[in-house]
Amino acid sequence: MRPSPAAANAVFRAIADPTRRVILDRLRAAPANAGALAADFHTSRPAISKHLRVLREAKLVIDTPVGRERLYSVNPVPLQSVAGWLEGYRAFWQTSLDQLKRNLEGT
Repeated sequence: MRPSPAAANAVFRAIADPTRRVILDRLRAAPANAGALAADFHTSRPAISKHLRVLREAKLVIDTPVGRERLYSVNPVPLQSVAGWLEGYRAFWQTSLDQLKRNLEGT
């Protein structure tokens, strides 16, 4: 089942920000709470919380209540829409490079 265009757009918007990509990379290594994530950046905890909200809305992170805190972890499923979109370009570039190689070898 393909994600809706709105869901795919939310994923692209979420990963367009470099801070959010770093947060995803950090969470890929291990789940963390907002405080631990904020410690990795030169920004405020409220700013990190806003980034986490965007990632949650795009369903790229899952937050699990643990006591009084929330533990964030990566949900890779929505990234399939990005991978699918990029795959079309990978095929395009491979075809283009194959044509370039044939042209250069034919000279």
